[in-house]
Amino acid sequence: MNTNLPRRQLGRQGPTVSAIGLGCMGMSDFYGASEEAQNLAVLEHAVDIGVNFLDTADMYGVGRNEALLAKLLRARRDEVVLATKFGNVRAADGAFLGVDGRPEYVAAACDASLKRLGVDHIDLYYQHRVDPNVPIEDTVGAMARLVDAGKVRHLGLSEAAPDTIRRAAAVHPIAALQSEYSLWTRDVADTVLPVCRELGIGFVPYSPLGRGFLTGAIRKPDDLAEDDWRRQNPRFQGDNFDRNYALVEAVTEVARARGASPAQIALAWLLHQGEDIVPIPGTRRIERLDENAAAAQLRLEPEDLARIDRLLASHPVAGTRYPEAHMGAVNR
Repeated sequence: MNTNLPRRQLGRQGPTVSAIGLGCMGMSDFYGASEEAQNLAVLEHAVDIGVNFLDTADMYGVGRNEALLAKLLRARRDEVVLATKFGNVRAADGAFLGVDGRPEYVAAACDASLKRLGVDHIDLYYQHRVDPNVPIEDTVGAMARLVDAGKVRHLGLSEAAPDTIRRAAAVHPIAALQSEYSLWTRDVADTVLPVCRELGIGFVPYSPLGRGFLTGAIRKPDDLAEDDWRRQNPRFQGDNFDRNYALVEAVTEVARARGASPAQIALAWLLHQGEDIVPIPGTRRIERLDENAAAAQLRLEPEDLARIDRLLASHPVAGTRYPEAHMGAVNR
């Protein structure tokens, strides 16, 4: 195992993890077809090179993603800091049924995840989305009972608003908040991140590469598979795509000057926003995994950060980060 990959602690009392983790969602859902053998090879390689922070959820592939990780965990459980989530409910056919934060659902969802993962505990258990119909105190209270029972080590929230975070932390320590944060989604820096730092909560950016857009690999919407969810994302559509690609081209120029890839610049920029930040880029390719992990060693100088700030100011992002119908579920 490569032990040179830097480590960071999530929150004042949370787990210590690799500075860059691995988001596993795309291995089972949303981004088109994938091959299990290749996914398992990526997972094995991640642990081999020291990427020990693996992120999944019960909704990814309607349980299939957790079942995929189980095949790795059988032999390498002790090498992994395992994070999964509950709350987004889907039918067997994948249809979205809503958000459930009821205490009885929390307990049942955890037991189901433990069974699919083939483990006796989850290192970091997130509420995937906040249920507006259940007081956050009730949901986190049920999550805290999972800690007492030894089924969960640490608690997390995802896409929670500042007031929700404060109320949750008053019930039980929260180790991490997971929300979208990247060069093209930065609103949390002024709203949520200060609250996390005040309360000693680590921050885990998902989609740190703008759902792959910031890598420069997606040059036109037709590069996406027909069943790729990103075709429904406003930032990947019409004139928004072209306007957003201008930011990618600008970041690419910075990357060339530093002898790095655009993805590495995007990840390094996040890491430079604070020692409490651990991004979880997803990939289904070993070479991209190696590229992402190497970003943890990339130091951006003050002039690099200033140049990036100027680019962000001059290239406003076009389009919401989810379709309008889904935006009500975030920052709740």
